[in-house]
Amino acid sequence: MPQGAPQAMGQGAAPMGGYVSAIPIRRAHLGDALASEWTKIKSVRSTMWTLGVMILLVVGVDFATAAVVADSDANLEGESPLGIGFVGVLLGLLCVITLGVLVIASEYGTGMIRTTLTACPSRSRVLTAKAIVFFLVAFSITTATAFLAALINDSMLGSMEGAGESTGEDWFKATVGIGLYVAMLGLLALAVGALIRHSAGAITIMIGVVLLPLVLAIFMQGEGLTDLRDAMLEYSIPNQLGVMYANTVSDTGPSGWDPLWIITGVTAAVMACAYALLNKRDV
Repeated sequence: MPQGAPQAMGQGAAPMGGYVSAIPIRRAHLGDALASEWTKIKSVRSTMWTLGVMILLVVGVDFATAAVVADSDANLEGESPLGIGFVGVLLGLLCVITLGVLVIASEYGTGMIRTTLTACPSRSRVLTAKAIVFFLVAFSITTATAFLAALINDSMLGSMEGAGESTGEDWFKATVGIGLYVAMLGLLALAVGALIRHSAGAITIMIGVVLLPLVLAIFMQGEGLTDLRDAMLEYSIPNQLGVMYANTVSDTGPSGWDPLWIITGVTAAVMACAYALLNKRDV
């Protein structure tokens, strides 16, 4: 062997030193998934457009409605001025459910879901992170927007003839309560998006869930359909949203905070199905 040549391994030569990364290696956890989903939701244009349109709808429609009512010199007959915000929120929640679907269904459409699940093989953790981040974003924006709408209503209509006094509970339900209800409905849309895995299909289903029962009930005729018609009216999304504002199309059915508990139960059931199928399906 020539002088200075390295000895073969196993004959006393020291092994070459391995590469040591300067980045510490640790096990990934839910916090990492949350950070990833927060980066996604704040980076894509759909978030800005859907929530931006939602804010414009809620505030714009609310201001226009309050202005029309104020100019009409109508008697509110003891109703709280905060209830005028119902119309704007009903239109705005369509934007929230659209974003809820896009949070997950859009990744299936672009194929990005493969990258997501490669980076985080725990599918349950991915869905949990998406649900938490979306719910917090939707709740925060909706509550702030509903509060602004409530301020507009109270300032423009609070001094009108027959206007009822808005209590602390009325304000809480018209802001935090509405924020929770709309965010939970958006979370239901996210779960439907995880089940359908198609943006247009899931959005169509959610619009049907929101509007179809009320529309069908309005056109139902016949004495034999009275009970079914009343049930569809009472448990339709618009009526349950109205309950949060103390305005309903029926004297029976959900009252108080019942709409929030109902939508929470339905969302929990659909989310459970989404978790089960996510772990069984191929990407």
